[in-house]
Amino acid sequence: MQAVGIGTRVLNFLIDTIIISIISGLCYHGWNVYVLFYGYRGFNFGWYFFGIIFIYYTFFEFIFARTPGKWASYSKVVDRQGNRPSFASILIRSLTRIIIIDMFFIPFLDKSLHDYFSKTEVVEA
Repeated sequence: MQAVGIGTRVLNFLIDTIIISIISGLCYHGWNVYVLFYGYRGFNFGWYFFGIIFIYYTFFEFIFARTPGKWASYSKVVDRQGNRPSFASILIRSLTRIIIIDMFFIPFLDKSLHDYFSKTEVVEA
């Protein structure tokens, strides 16, 4: 079980964030059609973005233990014993990603906050 480096983590983040941004933008603009034509209540883009982050990571990491960014970099999520993480760990991981300062804990914990709280690791696949 070889842990991936910071460069791989950054690549994962960039690929996944681009995909999440596209999905969030489509949902945001799709909903705004209803706001414009039918008078539904509008929401800020952030509600879509952070909601999609939670759904995206929960779905991909629970079903496949990988996201498209992790597929591109040949990495996956495991628990500390090297097994597939539990659904509770994935939920904790996905919820903690919404905290904006999540990535700034890498110098202090040697891992991101979502890895620390969920007791998971990102390793080479």
